[in-house]
Amino acid sequence: MKKTTIPEEKRSQSQGDITTSASPAQLLETAPTKIARVLVYVRHFGTLNRFEAPRWVGDTCLNSTIPVLESSYGLVFEHIPEKSPNNWGEPCDCTRYRLLESSHEHADKVLALMFNRAAKRQKVAA
Repeated sequence: MKKTTIPEEKRSQSQGDITTSASPAQLLETAPTKIARVLVYVRHFGTLNRFEAPRWVGDTCLNSTIPVLESSYGLVFEHIPEKSPNNWGEPCDCTRYRLLESSHEHADKVLALMFNRAAKRQKVAA
C-alpha cells in the first residue's frame, strides 16, 4: 500500500524540516550519520577533541571527520592545539576543533541537506 504524503505547503512546522523545528538535543539524537552528529555537536554544543568525540558523538576518528567536513562541505574549523590526558592519565598532544561562527549558517544548510537525504533514503526503502 502506498503511503500518502502531506503537501509541503500544508505541513505544520513539526512535520516540516527537522533541522528548523527540532531542538539541538533532538538533532543530536536523530542525526542520520556520524558526520552529522559531529556537525550538530560542534554547531550547537561546543568544541570537541579526539578523546571526547567517542563519548559524545560516537566518533573514534575525529581527526579524519573534520577534514571531510572542511573539504567536502566547505565548513571552516579552528584547530586549537592542546594537551589532554590520554587513557593512562598522561598528557598528550591533541587538537580541539571549533566551528567558526562565520560557518554556522552554512553548517545549518549542510545539516538540512544531510537530514533531507536520509529522509529520502528512508522513503525509498519503505
